[in-house]
Amino acid sequence: MSASILTTREKAQHLSVSDWWSRNQRKVIPYIFLAPFLISFLVFTVYPAGAAFFLSFQRVRGFISPAEGGGVVLEYKGLDNYERLLTKDKRFRTAIINGAEFAIGTVLIQMPIALGMALLMNAPHIRFKVLARLAFFAPYITSAIVVGWIFTLIFQDRYGLLNAALSMFGIEGVGWLTNKAFVMPALIILGLWTWCGYNSLFFLAGLQNVPDDLKEAARIDGASTVRVFWHITIPFLRPVFVFVVITGLIGSFSLFSQPYLLFDSGAGPGDSGLFPVMYLFFMGFENFRMGYASAIGYLLTAIILLITGLQLLLFRLWRV
Repeated sequence: MSASILTTREKAQHLSVSDWWSRNQRKVIPYIFLAPFLISFLVFTVYPAGAAFFLSFQRVRGFISPAEGGGVVLEYKGLDNYERLLTKDKRFRTAIINGAEFAIGTVLIQMPIALGMALLMNAPHIRFKVLARLAFFAPYITSAIVVGWIFTLIFQDRYGLLNAALSMFGIEGVGWLTNKAFVMPALIILGLWTWCGYNSLFFLAGLQNVPDDLKEAARIDGASTVRVFWHITIPFLRPVFVFVVITGLIGSFSLFSQPYLLFDSGAGPGDSGLFPVMYLFFMGFENFRMGYASAIGYLLTAIILLITGLQLLLFRLWRV
C-alpha cells in the first residue's frame, strides 16, 4: 500500500515538473545557453575587477608562508594610493604624458592616411582590392612580439634599415631607440604601420554606406567633388571618426608589448617610452605593489572614460 502511494506521489511530482518545464522551457533554455559565458564572465572578469578595486585601497605589507596557509598581509590605506599617483608620482605623470603624445601623434596622422587608403580601395578603377585589404590588415594581426623584434632591427643605430635609408639621401642616422628626442617619433612610426591599414577598413565600410543617389543629386546640382566629399561623405563618416579616435586613445594608453621589447630597460631613455600599462606592470609584478598597481589601473580607466565622454560630446554622435 505504501509503495503504491509513494509511486503515486512520484508520478505526481514528475507530472508537475514536466508541466512546469513545458510551460517555461522557452524562457529557461536561453539562460542555459548563456550560463557558460555568464559563469566565465563572473569568474574571470567581474571577480578580478572587484578584487582589484578592493586592492586599490590597500597596501601589501608582506606575505604569509605556504606552511601557514599562504596569502598576503594587507593594510587599509584609504585614498592614499590615488593621492600619491595624482600629486607625487612623477613617473606616472610621465607615462600619462607619453600616452597622450602617442595618441595625438598616431590619431592625427593616422586618420588622414587611413581615410586616403580607404578612398583608394573604394575607387572603381582599382584592381586587386581583396589583396590590398589583406595586405593592409596583415600588420594588425601580426604578433606584437614579432613586430617589436622587426622594428628593433629597423631602428637599430648603426645597421638599422631606417638609418641606412636616410644615409642614401645624405642624412646622418639618429639614435631612434637611444636618443630621448627620437623615441616618440619611432613609436609613432611603429603605430602607423600597425594600425593605419586596420582603421582604413572601417573607413572603407563607412564609404560604402554613403548613399550614391545623394552624391549624384549633389553633382547634378553643380557641387564639385571636393564639396560632395566635405558636405556629404565626411558627415556620414562621423561615427567612424569617433570609433577610430576612441579605439586609438585606448590603444595608446594601453601600449605595452612594443615599447617593452624595443628598449632594454622596458621604458626607454629617461622614461621616454614609458606608458601607463607598462608602469602598472612594473609596480605590480616587479615591485609587488599590488595595491598601487590596482589604483593605477582604475585611475587610468577613469581618465579614458572621461576623455571618451568629452570626445562623444565634441563629435555629437547622438545627432548622426
